[in-house]
Amino acid sequence: MSVLVFIDHIDGHIKKASFEAASYAAQLAQKTGTTAEALVLGNPNDLQSIGKYGITKIHQVQDSKLDKLDAQVYAKVVAQAAEATGANIVVFSNNSSGKAIAPRVAVRLKAGLVAGATALPDTNGAFTVRKNVFSGKAFAQVSVKTDRKVIALNPNAFAITESGGSAEVVPFSAQVDEPKLRVTATTKTSGKVALTEADIVVSAGRGLKGPENWKMVEDLADALGAATACSRPVADAHWRPHNEHVGQTGVAIAPNLYIAIGISGAIQHLAGVNRSKTIVVINKDPEAPFFKAADYGIVGDAFEVVPKMVEAVKKYKGV
Repeated sequence: MSVLVFIDHIDGHIKKASFEAASYAAQLAQKTGTTAEALVLGNPNDLQSIGKYGITKIHQVQDSKLDKLDAQVYAKVVAQAAEATGANIVVFSNNSSGKAIAPRVAVRLKAGLVAGATALPDTNGAFTVRKNVFSGKAFAQVSVKTDRKVIALNPNAFAITESGGSAEVVPFSAQVDEPKLRVTATTKTSGKVALTEADIVVSAGRGLKGPENWKMVEDLADALGAATACSRPVADAHWRPHNEHVGQTGVAIAPNLYIAIGISGAIQHLAGVNRSKTIVVINKDPEAPFFKAADYGIVGDAFEVVPKMVEAVKKYKGV
């Protein structure tokens, strides 16, 4: 018996969320008295780094049919690996890839699924996992009674922990089906920091009045080493690209720090950012709904406040 974690990667690099999932799997294995192993489809450059997070063995599948994500094809390979390794728990990150693959793996393994887990399971008696519900407004304790279990861990919900170990990389021979999905074109977004991987996100809304005023948002993001984001009306008005839209109908994020500039805080926006560890709101309207969800709030004109923040951050960093 073991815990198997799916390693997600892009452009040759393992995603931060996978290091979180690996740390989670390793601590779960320790808690249940077993070992943590990993499955990777492809050949990321930093594959050996997974061993530092408590993973003892990495099963690697290399096949050109896995170059593009087809959730059905991936799920069949993951299920084969779980069967071959005797894994009774399979861990994913609850990101876009995990959300597509994990439910299909659960069906193939006849396993109970907990999507959106935020903590290690309570294994005293029943196997109970805490997860987010109602767009992150509440938690639920879910008891999983099946022999096999699939857990999808929310990004940024579990700390990355290095144990200083190493992992053996072994090839895994899997039956890989022909993908039924055909990718005709790929458009990649550009930016210094990937939005879904960012620890800090600086976001702005219609309070900036126009795209020509976005430089101060970018200046603050550059000073903090942050990603930039925006509200839906800003994306709809084409002030910013749609891939920067965060909220219920955009990208859901969970950074350590989320700074909202000139955003009123509609419930749809909050649903996509309320898992942020710390929320700072800057708005000249003291009645803006966002202040109710904020950890810190600044009532003031963004055009006066933000440049002063940039100056203060640079001074603090000695830039």
